[in-house]
Amino acid sequence: MKPLGTGDPLRLGPYRLIGVLGAGGMGKVYLGRDSAGRPAAIKVLRPELAHQSNLAQRFVREAHAAQAVQSPGVARVLGAETEGGRPWIACEFLAGPTLAEAVERYGPLDGTALRAVGAALASTLADIHAAGLVHRDVKPPNIVLTAAGPRIIDFGIARPEHGLTLTSTGEAPVTPGYGPPEQVLGQRVGPPADVFALGAVLTLAATGQTAYRGSHVAAVQYEVVHGEPRLEGLPPDLYPLIAPCLAKDPAYRPTPPQIAAALAPPPGAEAVWRQGPLAEDIAGREHEAGRLAALPAAGDTQVPGPSRRRLLVGLGAGGAEVAASAGTAAWWFLGKDDGGTTTRPKRDPWAARRLNSYSAGSAPAPLWGPVGGLNSDSPLVLPLHQVLVVAMADGSLAGLDIRTGKEKWRQDSAVAAAGAAALDANTFAAADAEGALYGLRGRDRREQWSAPDARAAVVLAGDADGAYVTTKDGELRAVGADGRERWTVESPVGSSVGKPAWATTAGGTLVLSGSDGRLAVVDTGSGDTVWDTPKRSSYALPCAVGGGFVYAGGDGLTAYALKGDGKPEWNEKPKGEYIWSAPALDGDLLFAVNDLVLTAMNTKTRETEFTAKALAVALKYPPVVQGNSVWCGTTENIDPDALKVYDIGKGRMAWDDRRTSRERDDWTIAAANNRVFVLYTGSLTANPVF
Repeated sequence: MKPLGTGDPLRLGPYRLIGVLGAGGMGKVYLGRDSAGRPAAIKVLRPELAHQSNLAQRFVREAHAAQAVQSPGVARVLGAETEGGRPWIACEFLAGPTLAEAVERYGPLDGTALRAVGAALASTLADIHAAGLVHRDVKPPNIVLTAAGPRIIDFGIARPEHGLTLTSTGEAPVTPGYGPPEQVLGQRVGPPADVFALGAVLTLAATGQTAYRGSHVAAVQYEVVHGEPRLEGLPPDLYPLIAPCLAKDPAYRPTPPQIAAALAPPPGAEAVWRQGPLAEDIAGREHEAGRLAALPAAGDTQVPGPSRRRLLVGLGAGGAEVAASAGTAAWWFLGKDDGGTTTRPKRDPWAARRLNSYSAGSAPAPLWGPVGGLNSDSPLVLPLHQVLVVAMADGSLAGLDIRTGKEKWRQDSAVAAAGAAALDANTFAAADAEGALYGLRGRDRREQWSAPDARAAVVLAGDADGAYVTTKDGELRAVGADGRERWTVESPVGSSVGKPAWATTAGGTLVLSGSDGRLAVVDTGSGDTVWDTPKRSSYALPCAVGGGFVYAGGDGLTAYALKGDGKPEWNEKPKGEYIWSAPALDGDLLFAVNDLVLTAMNTKTRETEFTAKALAVALKYPPVVQGNSVWCGTTENIDPDALKVYDIGKGRMAWDDRRTSRERDDWTIAAANNRVFVLYTGSLTANPVF
């Protein structure tokens, strides 16, 4: 979540606004709270679109459509008004992952869970149709799994059953693979359209694969109209129940009440919402939603504890994230009981508890570890949602349980020297000795895709579109999530197995810091170099990227516009004989070390918020921020080497964790879920934060 910015309202109707949950082509979604402290997600149409009558009407129609449905299976609309010429809709919060997220993270649903979800969704569709509406956009991202069961959200293109289509033939808004043939062709649609979508949803939930596939949108839509669904993997007892939903002729599809009766789960099926990984995920999101609801609203004068900026930034980094797009909004909501009161927050099962206090100068005990046998020559510590991907001394990769440090899997074919990179919160890319590239699921290393001919030597970075690698020929290559080469170009910076570049993705770009000390920004769509710089240091110095800027250390602490021309926006020259260290960014605070001093600088004002003595910090490793702490590893000049931990709120060192070895300065530090993972001379610990 981001703080309110210039132009954002402080209040809408009865709601005081706390922050921005997401933004898309049509508008923004804010977190708000009414006078009784009850939270709401408030969707607001962009000012420049409010004058377009068709969009404004569609926006208001969404609220009226959702309000017309009396069903526990939909997200309730709490209010809708037009204020200052801008229409807004307030909805309740629902805590839980979307069905799409749940299948991606935990795999296909088993028979009992699938029946429970299918029966509940069919009953909700019956309620929607009873109100005279057709939802028209039932799909996994529009289904939120809560502690009380699945809820359907987003009535953005819902229409009365006998209403006209929204657009002309061939332009009907439809999600590829979920809208029925009649909707793809722009014809009038009725309740059977939602039944078709339900069949496609249940296919994904049961098999982990979509019923209709193709290399591009048009190919998927062609399959919907002319092809046959791919139903391999459906449980034999459910095939005859789901397959009829995907009939091309609406007249041959069953009705929602028939589906609900046929899918009726056995007694006790509601336990799917109360135990296991999915229940833990839901409980964790309830906890995060509780934290959101407790944030101070804009304009509040009393802000106890950490500053409002720190809270907002912290949630943006590790709390609930909300995405809003032109036609849909994927919201994590906070469930309520029938009386409208907030459910009791539960602790996130994947996040460690923060320390309430610490003894100054004394390092607390690790949460787990030390775990030995890790690779010091090719160190890797990659946090994902449930696991920590690490490189082992024998050259393989392993997945450690992020909560306990126990090994969950070992990937012997992967090469530690090639590294690994996160593609999203749950999957990562790795390579084998022959250069084949793989997209693997973190929790069980299940292969998601492969690129046998990638010739990958170093896995640099990844995103939802695929991975970016240095090839065995020294080129820079992008490989898509379909396993196909997207582009290959001459690398604008130095990168090899022995001396790999540092890289990250941001805003449709690949940011590179090469072993030759140069920086470059590459367009991830084309491979074109947006800008590059001359040599800034003698090795690949990691950068900090955020807010549209790249912050680099070396012969200056320098800010570059991410999509600019490569000319510095500002530059702080080094003091003394040392270069600036690799920096770290936390919200609008930039942390870097120079002349034995750790500096925290506000990137907006360029004012120094605090400085602290840092001694001989290893300049090539960036500080790591987690919670209210900053972690820095010192070099072999200190006897013995030590890990320095600083308190951001107090602006001073909290403790130093002294290590016994002076063999080499090989700190590898990463952070996630209120843990800081420290790898030093082949030994790994997970440490608490405050």
